[in-house]
Amino acid sequence: MKTKLCFFICLVSFFMYSQGPSSIAVNNKPSFDIKPTKVKTIDANGFSFELLDAGVNTKYSEFGSGFFRNKLIMVSSKKIGGFAKIDFNTNEAYKELFCLDVSTSGALSSPQLFSRILNTNDSEGQLTFSPNQKTVYYTRSSKENSLVYKLHKADLEEESHGNWINQELLDINSKNVSIETPFINSKGDKLYFAANNMDDSYGGYDLYVSDVNADGTLSTPKNLGSKVNTASDEKYPSLSKDSKYLYFSSKGHENIGGYDLFVSRILSTGYKAPRNLGNTINTSYDEVAYFLATDHKGYVSSNKPLGKGGFDIYTATNKEIIQSVKGEVLDLVTKIKLPNTLILLLDEDGVEVDRQITGEDASYNFNVVPFENYTITTNKDGFVNGSFEFLSTRNYNTTYNKDLELNTTEPVIAKVDDELRIVLENIYFDFNKYSVKEESTISLNKIIKVLKDNPEMKLALNAHTDNKGRESYNLKLSDKRAASALKYLIANGISKDRLQSKGFGEAKPLIDCKNNCSEEDLQANRRVEFVILED
Repeated sequence: MKTKLCFFICLVSFFMYSQGPSSIAVNNKPSFDIKPTKVKTIDANGFSFELLDAGVNTKYSEFGSGFFRNKLIMVSSKKIGGFAKIDFNTNEAYKELFCLDVSTSGALSSPQLFSRILNTNDSEGQLTFSPNQKTVYYTRSSKENSLVYKLHKADLEEESHGNWINQELLDINSKNVSIETPFINSKGDKLYFAANNMDDSYGGYDLYVSDVNADGTLSTPKNLGSKVNTASDEKYPSLSKDSKYLYFSSKGHENIGGYDLFVSRILSTGYKAPRNLGNTINTSYDEVAYFLATDHKGYVSSNKPLGKGGFDIYTATNKEIIQSVKGEVLDLVTKIKLPNTLILLLDEDGVEVDRQITGEDASYNFNVVPFENYTITTNKDGFVNGSFEFLSTRNYNTTYNKDLELNTTEPVIAKVDDELRIVLENIYFDFNKYSVKEESTISLNKIIKVLKDNPEMKLALNAHTDNKGRESYNLKLSDKRAASALKYLIANGISKDRLQSKGFGEAKPLIDCKNNCSEEDLQANRRVEFVILED
């Protein structure tokens, strides 16, 4: 049973189909020869699509055009009864807008005419809705010139069930320029579209973008540039759900034949070179009007053989490729594992994708996307901040192995609280234990180097604990920890006469947080200080 909302926003019609077209139109532009060109060698290219008939195709042409209130809006030249007039440029009826129910599997059903206001006696093209679905940008051509489309805007009347008001022809239109296939990004602040005959065109149809102003008007269109546009036709822009990827159809890039589907990463500096979506979705015929309903499922129109006729709509499900990059964080010289290292995964724009802090095994593991550039950065006390470039180069499920090797920083001799100290990162011990952890031997080796470079220098090793536990226990524990560090120095060639050690327990906290200490405060108070003794 149809809901009241659907009843009001979709004008119910029964479809009575008459004779089919004698030619095929590719998004308003006729094409009288759809024989396949020679197939070029393009493999799956990192994609794995499954295509299924969407369930509403006829001998006429059908193109998807986005969603309105959980229904798919479709552009089609279906003939309604015996009243449809033929467009002699396409040999099909003038195009109308339809809305269709979408099942949980993505199958389409119950087509109805969409909006008696937006459907006219002229030919309707693609449309797109603002994120709040209160504004529509739509294209329409006149009977006098059915191949030249103009961009319009309308608003949905408050508390109405599909009453579009304030219809206007937008200022970016100009004479002899056809503006087609609009698409708004998820934020609603950018409108992408295809246009021909613009002054800065590379040839054929190019893709453009305009900023959407607060009042719904559009800024001066900006050509997407030579990475995206070619001397041939580019049409049907759409974006991923996160607006990071641009999808479009092109005849100009390396393709299998006709219009192929491509994807380009949108960067702060422009657009990456497009990647063909591969032979699991593209054919030697035309694939257009690809857009996503979810992250991995969408719709595409194709005029490949074995369809019902013209362009047919297919559900397109891309099996996700699972990739990751993993490894260990190590000291460059000793190859000792480095726990407690902050690792960031950054995308090509330098935006943080993920972060991790290494555990005792010093390992990390990030999920990545195929054919993307990343930067992995590291931050660990006592080590130079690392930066490692990474490119995911494979087109199948895989794990990349990449160990991160870090350089240590040099110790600093400085005055601290009226004491001359060798200042370096903290020395770590296991919980409630006094043996030096392996990673801290790297720090102690720095102390050894300073002492060997300064043979007259004498040093006091003063150990401190946090205030958890009994005071007497902490005092003994700190004393043993200081002695343990001293023992390591002696074992590595430093004379016992130059060293002394002492534990202070919790008596001298670096942060006097008393009974309100954070974990960071406790960690800061657990330390060993290296004080240079003066004669």
